[in-house]
Amino acid sequence: MNGPSSGKGGADKTGSWLVTGDDASLLADAVSKLVGELVGKRERSFVVEEFAGEDLDVAAAVDACRTPPLFSDRRVVVLREAGALTSDELQPLLSYLDEPMPTSKLVVAGGGGTLPAKFVNAFKQAGAEVLNTDIGSREAHGWVSGRLAHGPVKLDPAAAALVEAHLGEDLNRLGALLVTLEAAYGTGARVGAEELAPYLGQPGSVPPWDLTDAIDRGEPVEDALKLLHRLMEAGSRHPLVVLAILHRHFGSILRVQSPDIATEAQAAEALGIAKGRSTFPARKSLDAARRLGMRGSGDAVIALADAELALKGKLDWEPEAILEVLVARLCRLSRNARGAPVHAGARGHGRR
Repeated sequence: MNGPSSGKGGADKTGSWLVTGDDASLLADAVSKLVGELVGKRERSFVVEEFAGEDLDVAAAVDACRTPPLFSDRRVVVLREAGALTSDELQPLLSYLDEPMPTSKLVVAGGGGTLPAKFVNAFKQAGAEVLNTDIGSREAHGWVSGRLAHGPVKLDPAAAALVEAHLGEDLNRLGALLVTLEAAYGTGARVGAEELAPYLGQPGSVPPWDLTDAIDRGEPVEDALKLLHRLMEAGSRHPLVVLAILHRHFGSILRVQSPDIATEAQAAEALGIAKGRSTFPARKSLDAARRLGMRGSGDAVIALADAELALKGKLDWEPEAILEVLVARLCRLSRNARGAPVHAGARGHGRR
């Protein structure tokens, strides 16, 4: 996730910001941090003017931007829920950027819907800064580490690792967790994994590749099943969606399962990965294809087909049990391909 500034005073280098993102909690957190930097040590009530909800008025926000500050050296104007507005309704903001007031700082926050791409592009072209609060898997570790470093309590390394693993993709829960720990142990307290555990709650969701990677590595079935449940429960993914994820994964493996495909570039071409895009997924598929071999890949596809028929009514089982059996079968195939002992672990509930 991009931060609002690059260092001390960084928020003063730009006059306008557009803050975007799909997660309302992370979006609100980023806006709060940015506005806090812009206000600094000034009296907030003299500096900040917000427009949201019933007061969501673009014309009024622009008028506020054009009005010189009265009791301070700057005015910070915050327009929230801009995603609820059309490109035409947002146009006055772009007109303002043609002649911005040097004493005004404009913060436009998404939310309320999807911001028009036309407006986002025009905002960038006008020289304003666009901050995307969405956190990719590569950025997650750094973002969590940064929040913990400046948090109200200090987590030891084991506790920090536990938080990151437990929250998974649900990073929006971190702020509330830190507030709870501060209330429980006091500001500045050092918290270990044992003290942390009672406050973690339900494990967060995980990205789909955590499950497919665990299967490819031939990890113990129990570990793969934990990831499966996090996808379905915390991630709210329907069983058929999980099955589609596994279909795509093993379908890619099958597509590169050919003696004519020997390199990562050839695998990328077979998978239709456009030039200039990362070929890392192709390398993973090719490595898995080499481990499984043609027979192992075929057995995986058969297991997926069996699970699809079962989910569509062939077996009178709970969908959860069907997917557990499927994941167990796929893990067993991978472990056999690696020459490692098989760990049993799928639950046996659900009957024919």
